[in-house]
Amino acid sequence: MISRILVTDKVHPLLIDGLVHELGCEVDYDTSVDNHRLDDIICHYAGIIINSKILMTPERIDRGKNLRFIGRLGSGMEIIDVEYAKKKGIGVYNSPEGNRNAVAEHSFGMLLCLLHKICLADVEVRNFHWDREKHRGVELKGKTVGIIGLGHTGTSFAEKFEGWGVRVLAFDKYREQFPDHISFVERVELETILKECDIISLHLPLTSETSQWVDSTWLKKCRPGCILINTSRGSIVNTRDVIQALQTGHLLGACLDVFENEKPESFSASEKEMYALLYDFKNVILTPHVAGWTYESLEGIAKILLEKIKNGRHFV
Repeated sequence: MISRILVTDKVHPLLIDGLVHELGCEVDYDTSVDNHRLDDIICHYAGIIINSKILMTPERIDRGKNLRFIGRLGSGMEIIDVEYAKKKGIGVYNSPEGNRNAVAEHSFGMLLCLLHKICLADVEVRNFHWDREKHRGVELKGKTVGIIGLGHTGTSFAEKFEGWGVRVLAFDKYREQFPDHISFVERVELETILKECDIISLHLPLTSETSQWVDSTWLKKCRPGCILINTSRGSIVNTRDVIQALQTGHLLGACLDVFENEKPESFSASEKEMYALLYDFKNVILTPHVAGWTYESLEGIAKILLEKIKNGRHFV
């Protein structure tokens, strides 16, 4: 019997080719599938490959009576009830190894743009304004960088600082040992990160533990003049509290690729007001959740996920 696989988001062709030619699957590649339509068709599939728009709740998993695996393009597992899927014998795979470097490079790039005022200077030059002193930058060398969460992306981000003359500290509540190749990274407690770091970068999953974790109380513990980077999940950070910290100057700046609400068309009046305040800061760099969104990561994610599916073979 040929296993049917549903792919609901854009993937590199090598994933489709591998499923068809290496594993003998029949693949339906349909990026128009939403949660509502999925409820009606999921029963036909042995495997499903999703990105952030699809939510695999217990109810939806139950509808997938033939489901043998769920593949997640990228890292965030908050869209899948992993424990429930496992209880039903369904394999769950994600692929954070595929875009770890993309996220790290993006984080590093945002930080350099902020410190050296690159985005502001670019706009002014294009408008025929030439003010060198106004755009005098700040060097990264000599700073203390704190990384919270030393998983795939946190480790890759740490690697970027080797040779830059930067002190790098890291806190990871659940990792007992740090990789040998980043021996220059100092393992410290969270309090040390908050107290000593000029720059703090978040590399965490969204869980009940981390949701709204970075709030006013957390931010007040940070060293005055700190820069916050978040390329993980928007809901880890309380946006209003970050705005307040920026207004008071307690935060020197922020680099944000992720947000609590990433659908501007759905903003409430209150959210429009909040985000307008955030967007008005000149010391904030903003991008639309694209840190892991490169041509290379599209291929890397596909390779990783295909290998995990091949090794697991839960659909056979």
